[in-house]
Amino acid sequence: MTKDLILHEQLIEITQRVIAARQNALQSANTVLLDLYWQIGEYISHKIATAEWTKNTVEQLAQLLAHTQPGLRGFTSINLFRMQQFYETYKDHKKVAVLVKLLPWAHNLIILNQSKSPEEREFYLRMALQEGWSCRELEHQFKSNLFERVVLLPRKIVPMMLYSHSGITAPLSDAYIREFLGISNQHTEINLQRILNDKIRSFFMELGCDFCFMGSEFPLQISEWDFSLDLLFFHRGLNALVAIELKLAEFSSSHLEQLSFYLENLDNTLKKAHEKPSIGLLLCTNKDRNVIEYVFNKTLPSSYLAECKAHLPSKTVLQAKLDEFYIEEEDEVTA
Repeated sequence: MTKDLILHEQLIEITQRVIAARQNALQSANTVLLDLYWQIGEYISHKIATAEWTKNTVEQLAQLLAHTQPGLRGFTSINLFRMQQFYETYKDHKKVAVLVKLLPWAHNLIILNQSKSPEEREFYLRMALQEGWSCRELEHQFKSNLFERVVLLPRKIVPMMLYSHSGITAPLSDAYIREFLGISNQHTEINLQRILNDKIRSFFMELGCDFCFMGSEFPLQISEWDFSLDLLFFHRGLNALVAIELKLAEFSSSHLEQLSFYLENLDNTLKKAHEKPSIGLLLCTNKDRNVIEYVFNKTLPSSYLAECKAHLPSKTVLQAKLDEFYIEEEDEVTA
């Protein structure tokens, strides 16, 4: 083995240690946060059960936390009541209670709100952990009724190993199982969405220091519902949030309505007083046709709209990037 190869392996080893340490740190932080949510939920549950607290008391707590901990969005009254629900749902299921603290809160909310039975909750908890699903992937599995499809298969086809951490054992000839495991010659829609998100994010960050990346699948809490933005940036030159939604589908006016709805929420909850109204960018894309639309607040003056057009990438540029993406995608599939 040459010295260069030995050095290369040593550098790779250190890199892997850095990656592992970051992952451990993130998991530790998540566990601490979920422990806190559990404790708060337990406290609220006991206080309400003994009639020491009312709904108004919880709302007062939310107001106090908002005043003393500005910037923390996870302690609204709605979320505090969710912590109570979180605790009361799992308090008598010790084995499952261990699992919930290994998943992010957003994943837990999806499972908590969309599962119809304790068995379904446990199934999705284990699968989300085992497969490393994102929120989007988890929601996709709920919409595809994965739990119903799996548990309705004959017992001899779906062994109990399916519910263990050791891995899934199932017939690979089954189309649903192949889709679930991601075994395909082509990218699934979920993978395409993730890849496109990454490419669009990289593209905007390469445009210069004006675009400050704030997050992907950025959480939005609207009333009792949870939503997420595909990508969120802050543009320093325009002094405004820029929200990007990507749809791997034909254009629909409902997509624009949804994005406008998100922008209104951003302006009401995240935008600071000195900032301009949020800007939206909708990308509806498939291999046959792309629709690219910017969404602006209707009250903005024409002079500012002109400034926006000067600072933001044109539809022509974005069209070229999307075309480039599909060309690269076809090259990967045929390689």
